[in-house]
Amino acid sequence: MRYFFEDYALDTDRRELHRGSNVVPTAPQVFDLLDYLIRNKERVVSKDDLVNAIWNGRIVSDVALTTRLNAARSAIGDSGEEQRLIKTLPRKGFRFVGLVHEGGRPSTITADSSGHVDSSTPALALPDKPSIAVLPFENMSGDPEQQYFADGMVEEITTALSRFKWLFVIARNSSFTFKGRAVDIKEVGRRLGVRYVLEGSVRKSSDKVRIAGQLIDAITGAHIWADRFERDLTDVFALQDEVAVAVVSAIEPKLLQTEIAMATRRRPENLTAYDFYLRALPHYYASTREGFAEATRLAHSALELDPGFSFIAALASLCHTLNVTMGYAVDPQFDRKEAIRLFRLALSIDDSDPVTLANAATVSAFMVGDCESEIEMADRAVALNPNAFEAWHGRGWVYRIAGLPEEAIRSFERAIRVSPVDPLLHRSFIGMAMALIELGRFDEAIVAARKAVRQNPFHSASYRCLACAFAHLGRDTEARQAAVGVLEHDPSFTISTYIARGGQSKAKLLIEGLRKAGLPE
Repeated sequence: MRYFFEDYALDTDRRELHRGSNVVPTAPQVFDLLDYLIRNKERVVSKDDLVNAIWNGRIVSDVALTTRLNAARSAIGDSGEEQRLIKTLPRKGFRFVGLVHEGGRPSTITADSSGHVDSSTPALALPDKPSIAVLPFENMSGDPEQQYFADGMVEEITTALSRFKWLFVIARNSSFTFKGRAVDIKEVGRRLGVRYVLEGSVRKSSDKVRIAGQLIDAITGAHIWADRFERDLTDVFALQDEVAVAVVSAIEPKLLQTEIAMATRRRPENLTAYDFYLRALPHYYASTREGFAEATRLAHSALELDPGFSFIAALASLCHTLNVTMGYAVDPQFDRKEAIRLFRLALSIDDSDPVTLANAATVSAFMVGDCESEIEMADRAVALNPNAFEAWHGRGWVYRIAGLPEEAIRSFERAIRVSPVDPLLHRSFIGMAMALIELGRFDEAIVAARKAVRQNPFHSASYRCLACAFAHLGRDTEARQAAVGVLEHDPSFTISTYIARGGQSKAKLLIEGLRKAGLPE
């Protein structure tokens, strides 16, 4: 039997692992481990299963097992950090999560001279999460030198997208089988087993380069997003990085919005844990009492279906936290305990996911207050995925609460840059306004807080920032008007209860400004 995945082939008869036409040197136990994981790809394999299958039940140390797993990952271009093909599920085991084709020949995609794709092999099933392939960009310059730039652009975008664990991203080598061919996007999606395809072109003109891209639903053929970017052609590598960030920043939230819209149209009996997660997000984004209540209900429903879903545990933790900090909690102590329990659960499931880390760090900053560990988690989140809005957004809140406003502002600015249309943008502006207040930059804080109000007029924190900043500037009438907005959206607000909600121990100028604005003590 031969198993084909990405650009690899595992030949169990010859006991050889191939990458393209090359044989990858593989130790016997490493080969057996790969073989066993792939043959059992439909389930989670426990440590005992591996020991029985590979070592015939002999006593084997955890170090030996870890060494073989690392070697297996290395052989197929994976790593313990990325876990693109072999995933570790803490306290459960391991699973091969790559798309596999079985047969006598690889599931190669070929095209004739007219560009027609050979569809003689069966279509690959879609993964259980959003999936995307980035096709080679067309070089429109008439300059063969620019092909290297175009190929590098695709690699940068593919790498950036692969850091989002909620996305399934086809490896570059598989996508590049379409290079130089005119193909049907629906057939590309069918053959690669993806829902979405990103295609683009590069055109050089004098000292400028124009990159165009479009995101297409490979099932329906509908265009989801299209844009173009024009930059000075100076430092090629810096330019590739800049455009990759711009493209990913545009399409990542668009993909999520599309997935949310599809989830809300599905019939109720088809709900899964992931559907519950998608349905919870718009309620969470609303930042209202009712929104958090519904998001919390859906999150807990998802956890009942899949207790190992770290994303949803972190989301539930955030909902309980925001119930406390925004004054929505009927029983603040219950919400506080649940927030702490759930962020710890999320980390125990997956402490290498940047979004989970950032959300856990934010919750801990409000609910626990261990600055050192929270900063470490937030820094690790942005290191794991520097293109993730949630990572930079969470880091901003952690640094703001820790009393480091300059670094908080840099983080919020980066969050806004990587996702300029994010549904949580109002919270980044609120965090920025709070940090600016602590630096005495009250005029800038007013600008940021007004942006937050325009993004979401229902969040009481925006009005708190306005009331505080206006009061510090002696603009008493505007401060009183903003204070009315605070009490309208948070009727039980008092300064003492606000401090007790958490996260304000270093916010001295903020608290002082609220008092100056005449808000109740």
